[in-house]
Amino acid sequence: MNTAGHPEATQRRGLELTPFRGLRYDPDRVGSLASVTSPPYDVVVRPDGLHHLQSADPHNIVRLILPQAGTPSAGTEQAADTLRRWLDEGILTADPEPGLYVYEQRDGDGMLQRGVIGTLRVSEPAEGVVLPHEDVMPPVVADRAALMRATRANLEPLLLTYRGDGAAAEVVERTAEKPPLLATTTEDGFRHRLWSVTDPEDLARIQGDLARRQALIADGHHRWATYRRLRVEHPSPSPWDYGLVLLVDTVRYPLRVRAIHRLLHGLPVADALAAVEGLFRVRRLDVPLAEALAALADASCAGNSFLLAGDGAFHLLDRPDPDLLARTIPGDRPAAWRSLDATVLHATLLEHVWHIPEDSSAHIAYIHDTAATVEKAERDGGTAVLMHPVREEVVRELAQQGVTMPRKSTSFGPKPASGLVLRALEI
Repeated sequence: MNTAGHPEATQRRGLELTPFRGLRYDPDRVGSLASVTSPPYDVVVRPDGLHHLQSADPHNIVRLILPQAGTPSAGTEQAADTLRRWLDEGILTADPEPGLYVYEQRDGDGMLQRGVIGTLRVSEPAEGVVLPHEDVMPPVVADRAALMRATRANLEPLLLTYRGDGAAAEVVERTAEKPPLLATTTEDGFRHRLWSVTDPEDLARIQGDLARRQALIADGHHRWATYRRLRVEHPSPSPWDYGLVLLVDTVRYPLRVRAIHRLLHGLPVADALAAVEGLFRVRRLDVPLAEALAALADASCAGNSFLLAGDGAFHLLDRPDPDLLARTIPGDRPAAWRSLDATVLHATLLEHVWHIPEDSSAHIAYIHDTAATVEKAERDGGTAVLMHPVREEVVRELAQQGVTMPRKSTSFGPKPASGLVLRALEI
C-alpha cells in the first residue's frame, strides 16, 4: 500500500495508544445495554440472527454495523443517517473527557478477560508493530471502508493481543477494583464491565508500557486493513491516523483460539466425498457432534484432518496423499504454513479437488458456530467443513516471520461486544 505522506512508516515504533471521547448509549434511552449490543459484524452471519438483534431494541448497534437497505451504498448512507439521528436524539452521547477504557468480559465457566480500549496509531506491516496473521478479502475491506467513510466513525473495536505483564496490566487490575461506568450481561451469558481511565499518571503508565510492545491482530483483519486504506486517503495529521482497538495482554489473559468453519454452497456431501476418494482416508462417523469433534482433535495430532457434514452423518478426512500435497501446496513458504489445515483446505481441497473459488460468497461461507454450520449444510444440501483450531504460538510465530495464514484460519476470543463504546472521528 502506498504510504506517501506518512514518512514514519519506515521507522520502528511501538504501540501508540491514545485517549478518546467514547460514544456510549444513554441507558435511560434504551431498553437495556444488553439489548443494544451485538457480536462483531462478521459473526452475525445468519439472517435469523440479524433479525433477532434488530428486534431486541430499535437502537441495536447492528443497525449501524450491518445496515439493511436495497444496495450497499444505500446501506452505508442509512447507517450514517441513523448515527446522526441517534446523536441528535441523545441515544448515543460522548463522554465528557478523553480517556482509555478498561474492558472486562467474564463468563459462567470462570473465563476472565480484561484489556484496554483506545485509539491506536495505524501502522504498516513493514513497521512490525501490528502483525496480521491472515489474508483479507478486498470486497470486505471495500465494504467496511465505505461504511466508515459514511459514518465517520469506528463502530466497534478490533481485538489485538500483546505480551506485556507490565505497567499497563497493573493499571488495568487496579482500575477493575473500582465501580464501573457500565455493567451488563448479554444473552450468551457473558458479563461485561467498562471503566474510563482519565488520570494523567495512569494514562502515561499505559502509554509508556505499550510504546515498547508489538501486537498481533487476533480479530479484525479486515477492519485493520480498512484503517490502513482510510489513513492513506486522508493527509496526516488527521483522526484517520488512528483506529479503535481493544488490546489484551495474553500473559495475564490468554485468549481462546477456535476454528472458523466453511460451508460449501451447492456441493452435496456425496459429491465432496466422491472427489476425495483415494486422496484422503475417509471414515463415516454416526455419532453426536461432540464425539465427532473429539475424533477430529485426535486425528489432528497426526496430521491434516477435516470433518465433512451435511448428510446426517460426519465423515472424517485424514491421511492426505503426500504426492497430492506436494503437487498442490506452494513450496516457498515455511513448513509451519505448508502444514496448516487451512492451507491444505484452500490450496488442495478447494482449488484442486473441489474446484471452488474461495473469494465468492456464492460458493463458500465462513461460520464460527459449529452446530450452525452443520445445521445449515443439512438444510441447504451443501457441505460443512469443520476445522480444528490452530495453536496461538503457531499463529504468532508465522506472523513474526511476516507470513499470513489463509483467510479466516482462526477465531480468537472472546471477542469484544459491539455497542459498549464507539468512536466518532470528529468528536
